[in-house]
Amino acid sequence: MSQSLLMPKATAVWLVDNTALSFEQIAAFCTLHPLEVQGIADGDVASGIMGVNPIQNGQLTREEIEKAEADPNYRMKVSEPKVRVAAVKRKGPRYTPISRRNERPNAIKWLVRNHPELKDAQIMRLVGTTKSTIESVRENTHWNSANLTAMDPVTLGLCSQIDLDLEVKRASKDAPAQSELHEGTTLLTAEEALARAGGRSSYEAEEGFEGEDRAPAQPADSDIDADSVFAKLKSLKSDSTDEE
Repeated sequence: MSQSLLMPKATAVWLVDNTALSFEQIAAFCTLHPLEVQGIADGDVASGIMGVNPIQNGQLTREEIEKAEADPNYRMKVSEPKVRVAAVKRKGPRYTPISRRNERPNAIKWLVRNHPELKDAQIMRLVGTTKSTIESVRENTHWNSANLTAMDPVTLGLCSQIDLDLEVKRASKDAPAQSELHEGTTLLTAEEALARAGGRSSYEAEEGFEGEDRAPAQPADSDIDADSVFAKLKSLKSDSTDEE
């Protein structure tokens, strides 16, 4: 998994001052525009920012820098952290930035439409809203319901895709299982249908046959007596000779 760079502009300042990397290489590593890196080199951009050494904070190695200096087409990669800090579990509703708070009704409308199995408490955790707001959006009594547009909360930056998938998975587990198909929708074989009917088949009913009068069928794999067959053939041959 790729790591995000800490203080990209300060890192770009240090790389410009202490390495022979091209503007394109620094821009690709610091996720900046090449013209912005050129402005840093000219002193027009980030003039008051002190450079940060990415080697000291463990986000870049000296070998990676030397490899990039030898090859202008090489793009440096952020080093994997040696120590991973466990994420702090969030308690209470999610904090929503002020610039995104007016988008919460649109996100609620999207969640209610696309994931009706979600409970109000789950939507509150995802979007950071209140139960009254959810009810007003669901019942179309929101003061701005005429202008609301269903928008994905992940796209709006109100929650992550992992959190959304987790809440949907929890809701699907709590949902009742679907009822099985009715027995009438399953096709039955002829033997099963005849056994359930408990009587004659339709063919027998039309022809007037009774089950007791029918001769039992010979099994396909029954043994054939060869002597009896040859005896019958001889008798038929002798009968035809006498007639002549």
